[in-house]
Amino acid sequence: MRSGLLATLMAVSSLAMASDPVCTKEPESKWMSFDQAKQQVQDMGYKIKKFKKTSTGCYELYGYNAEGKKTEIYFNPVDMSKVKEEQDD
Repeated sequence: MRSGLLATLMAVSSLAMASDPVCTKEPESKWMSFDQAKQQVQDMGYKIKKFKKTSTGCYELYGYNAEGKKTEIYFNPVDMSKVKEEQDD
């Protein structure tokens, strides 16, 4: 029983660590519009494969940076600051 509980706790904690970050708690009325944000990301030099709004208050980019490396970035939709970034080497 103890090992089952431990395995469950480990699985839950690893899921929590892999979840999307919270980028803002501001209401959507204060967010940059989706189209404006998408254009700003392109102006930063990113090639967009997928750009979406997350359930945790972020705009999320799946795409490529200026060097062609695969990247995933979570942006604060209010000011478009980067909250979390992951890219392939």
